[in-house]
Amino acid sequence: MSSTPPNPVPSVEDAPVDALVVKENEDAWTAEELQEVLAELTEQREHSSVIITEHETELSGLMRDSGDGAGPDPADLGASTFERDHEMSVLNNERDKLLQIDRALERIAKGTYGRCENCGEPIGKLRLMAFPRATLCMTCKQREERR
Repeated sequence: MSSTPPNPVPSVEDAPVDALVVKENEDAWTAEELQEVLAELTEQREHSSVIITEHETELSGLMRDSGDGAGPDPADLGASTFERDHEMSVLNNERDKLLQIDRALERIAKGTYGRCENCGEPIGKLRLMAFPRATLCMTCKQREERR
């Protein structure tokens, strides 16, 4: 099992703030607003990295201990299977979240942050400030959820 590698976090000075798109009725991104988003993404990334490390260790222990005992008691087997499945689910969710965070950081560095990956329209600054990992505008996100 592998821990998450550090991802270089772009600074506000490195990010092309002027290139970031906004909706027609929104003001352009400011360095302060982008700094808030970067701080949130950095905090989320650190938190996810800790959770991933903890759950990788826990899952490793569960896998190692799965053959212990005098024989497979059905209740013990069910409990350990449930625990293992839970750990894998949490681990996969956090890994997905980490990929989303890294993708957002990459988009900030490239100046493509804020543009919907589906239709190309602006996602909206308010949406991104509430959910910095967003890659779809509300219209495309709603369409995706209906499928």
